[in-house]
Amino acid sequence: MNTLKTLALMGCLTALIVAVGGVLGGRDGVLIAFFFAVCTNVFSYWFSAPMALSMSNAQPVSRQQVPELYEIVERIAQRAKIPVPTIYVIPTDSPNAFATGRNPEHSAIAVTAGIMRLLNWNELEGVLAHELAHVRNRDILITTIAAVLASMITMIGHYGMYLGSYSDDRREGSNPIFVLLMAILAPIAASIINLAISRSREFEADASGAELCGHPLELASALAKIDQTARAIPLQEANPALSSLFIIQPDPQSWFVKLFSTHPPTAERIQRLREMAQRSGHD
Repeated sequence: MNTLKTLALMGCLTALIVAVGGVLGGRDGVLIAFFFAVCTNVFSYWFSAPMALSMSNAQPVSRQQVPELYEIVERIAQRAKIPVPTIYVIPTDSPNAFATGRNPEHSAIAVTAGIMRLLNWNELEGVLAHELAHVRNRDILITTIAAVLASMITMIGHYGMYLGSYSDDRREGSNPIFVLLMAILAPIAASIINLAISRSREFEADASGAELCGHPLELASALAKIDQTARAIPLQEANPALSSLFIIQPDPQSWFVKLFSTHPPTAERIQRLREMAQRSGHD
């Protein structure tokens, strides 16, 4: 059911690109937008991981540099029965982490330097289990494509506000006011669809990650620490289009982020993990 829902939502994102293209460019705009949507999907499939890693300034690290990190990732990957992803570190004090890639065989996991200093090893294991759950559940490709498509619609809408003033001269019957509304509403619709994809999958990854690490309360504790510290040290370097990839919203203080958050409330995630611990008898 979740897979069908995701495909439907991503279909809506593609349809939005085509609709915006039609409003801004008529029949030719529809054809161009459709071609653009197809190319964006293909590009996102093959290059989502390197693009996300590059945009986040993530750097590859060796086992000699972070032996404990490698040990945890390898242990959880074995439990999840997936290949060990490539490991990266983002040089920032803001605590966060994300996973990306087109499938478990071509995946990567990135953690910030700040999260390794903030959390103890059990809490960090919970975070890494959450991210590897995304890899096992194949969320990484879906979320990245949704984020890229949403950002493309936002970009088209942004330029649409400037192109709208010229549309009436070029196309008979065009309405500059409607073009302006489309340019404003399309990015909002894209953001709503993007967060709808991400929110349900964060709950699923929390539950799967807690099962993989065996300690739901450790993951709950990690989420509380990350959320509190991220408010004091937001990850301002992160591209807003990638916010859905991170375990916690990179810049939780932004009013726009609060309005169109790609993550469910951290308090609700923590409560669900505590209830899970009670049901399973975990400490």
